[in-house]
Amino acid sequence: MNIVILDGYSINPGDLNWSSLESLGKLTVYDRSAPDEVQERSADAEIVLVNKSKIPGNVINALPQLKYIGELATGFDNVDIHAAAKRNVPVCNVPGYSTASVAQLTWALILELTYKINRRSDDVHNGAWTRSKDFCFGHEGLFELQGKTLGLIGLGQIGSAVARIGMAFGMKIIAAVRNPAKYDIQHVSFKSVNECFEQADFLSLHCPLTDANRQMVNKELLERMKPSAYIINTARGALINEQDLANALTHKQIAGAAVDVLSSEPPPENNPLLKVSNCIITPHIAWATRQARERLLYESAENIKAFLNGGLRNVVNGVKTV
Repeated sequence: MNIVILDGYSINPGDLNWSSLESLGKLTVYDRSAPDEVQERSADAEIVLVNKSKIPGNVINALPQLKYIGELATGFDNVDIHAAAKRNVPVCNVPGYSTASVAQLTWALILELTYKINRRSDDVHNGAWTRSKDFCFGHEGLFELQGKTLGLIGLGQIGSAVARIGMAFGMKIIAAVRNPAKYDIQHVSFKSVNECFEQADFLSLHCPLTDANRQMVNKELLERMKPSAYIINTARGALINEQDLANALTHKQIAGAAVDVLSSEPPPENNPLLKVSNCIITPHIAWATRQARERLLYESAENIKAFLNGGLRNVVNGVKTV
């Protein structure tokens, strides 16, 4: 069985090993693949694994050996799942591998927004504390999370984990979901998307990217937010209209933002958020703890084992048999 990984470097830059996948077939790993390299590199593969490289329908249809596509991720918007389904090629993802890690970074960003820790550390290293006449300084802008309202757009595994941590801080939790009846989580009040944006002190995005919600965070929704509110995005960059967010931040329409994802990664130099001072940007690292990446490789191998044994797990494109 020929297995090809099109973009393995972000998952394993050298600190892990590929043994769980090497045991399942002849494994070829490319660090990165440009769009015009995907078809050629996948030509002899029965199994193609991908993290962020795109596999469009025309490429899928041009790969006669292809039997299985594995997402080395939870999201699958980079693969034409419908074209794969028409060929009865299952597309399988890895849900839940990074829940703890993404929730952890979400709260790291929220806490950074409340305390401006990095800025204050820089001030100290630059001598501000040494020059201070008092035993402490930098009180401005500090506030407690207790009693504040955390609004969540999406309440899957990650959103639920973020909610539970918010409860521990004594925050009021509100959430917008499509079907509130299917959620069994205490102390969460379900609201509309508009109500979440209007009421939240911290608004955090935890929904998958779809054609329906692309750039859902736009001028209209941002205008509903409190001037003191913050928005956090550790989901998908394209959920936000970045120019609209940059405008809202520049004009102090909202207090700040913290994002781990952008609409194009790496971002071009003209991305408007790069020029905004009250926007924290981290380079899509929420998922990338060693423990999360180890789980990702393990679960990817388990998905392939199930396929090789005539079964399927974590299928996202509706293929039921192989």
